[in-house]
Amino acid sequence: MKTFREILHVDMNNCYASIETKLNPELRGLPIAVTGSVEERNGIVLAKSQEAKIMGVKTGETIWEAKIKCPNLITVPPHYEEYLKHSLMAREIYYSYTNQVEPFGLDEAWLDVSGSKRLKGTSIEIADEIRNRMKYEIGISVSIGVSFNKVFAKLGSDMKKPDAITIITREDFKQKVWPLAVDEMINIGRKTTKKLNKLNIFTLGDLANSDIEIIRRLLGINGVKLWNYANGNDSSVVHDRNYKFPIKSVGNGTTCREDLVSRDDVYHAFQVLALKVCRRLIEYGYQAYGVQITLRNTNLEIEQFQEVFSYPTFSSIILVERAMRLFNKYKFNQNIRSLGIRAINLCDIHSTQIDIFAIEEKMVKKTNLDRALYEIRDKYGKKAITFASLKDNKKLPSELQEIYTLPISRM
Repeated sequence: MKTFREILHVDMNNCYASIETKLNPELRGLPIAVTGSVEERNGIVLAKSQEAKIMGVKTGETIWEAKIKCPNLITVPPHYEEYLKHSLMAREIYYSYTNQVEPFGLDEAWLDVSGSKRLKGTSIEIADEIRNRMKYEIGISVSIGVSFNKVFAKLGSDMKKPDAITIITREDFKQKVWPLAVDEMINIGRKTTKKLNKLNIFTLGDLANSDIEIIRRLLGINGVKLWNYANGNDSSVVHDRNYKFPIKSVGNGTTCREDLVSRDDVYHAFQVLALKVCRRLIEYGYQAYGVQITLRNTNLEIEQFQEVFSYPTFSSIILVERAMRLFNKYKFNQNIRSLGIRAINLCDIHSTQIDIFAIEEKMVKKTNLDRALYEIRDKYGKKAITFASLKDNKKLPSELQEIYTLPISRM
């Protein structure tokens, strides 16, 4: 006997902006945008209120662009600790209906309520109860999609906003889903949309009714997956709340207060970023078999380089040395505006067998030094100890913002 799943996708409406309005009720009903710092050259819109959205303000655009569209736009700095707190509060509500809760960033989550009907009611009743509880217990409105798979549940939560429930069934998905533009569906970005449009595939119905072999030749195995999604064939599970998604890389990046004009500038920036990467590697219990660097110059052109190691490490010192070796490939015909460093090809810190005799003694010393740095900073605070060369570094933001993340689903 075939079982039918009942999946919810809950999306906290204008999450960051809604929380800022809750923290400061005087902002209610006004066009606001959560933005980075203009002084530290992170002046872009991170989130916006419904009022700002109506005026055409978009996430990712600069503050000056947003204010052309909305001259009375009010900008506020982000408070990531509050966003994390509200995300966790929301999840406690979700957990009261099912253990199968899979986060998708801080503000979204899938819930499989197929087994909850006997105690909690139908999926629609559960969705309505969650919608009301989020509003009255947390002070945030949500949009909820209800469907028989994850892809359509997410589509549903996007179709009506704010404070709404959209139901997509096996019987009516062709009427509701197929007229939508292809880029409305998860995993279809700008590049994929352009490729599909060249074949006169503009809607999800066009995709669903196209020749699967043509889509396979165009997009490979991912194209087959998207064709199946458009036809309602998504069997991906909603993972249990305790499921841990494998971490594939750990990185950090920043836009600098001033352009980096020398190798020393770049070296010091990598030192600061790598210390944070090292800390996370140790906390997560990983080592890296490689490093990747990303550079963006003053023309906003991006270059990326990576290198694989012969042995794993969690040492920030070694990561920086390898990052600078990669940086030698950069022609430096433009100054650097922003950069990032990422530890890649991760492995478990405990399960890796390393031939200690094959590693130079100085490498072992560097790893031990990083471990000592981590332990001192963990016990006494990040300002307790650092590299002397970083004390007068004025080109990085005064405080590198820790962006809090929770497990993120991968469809």
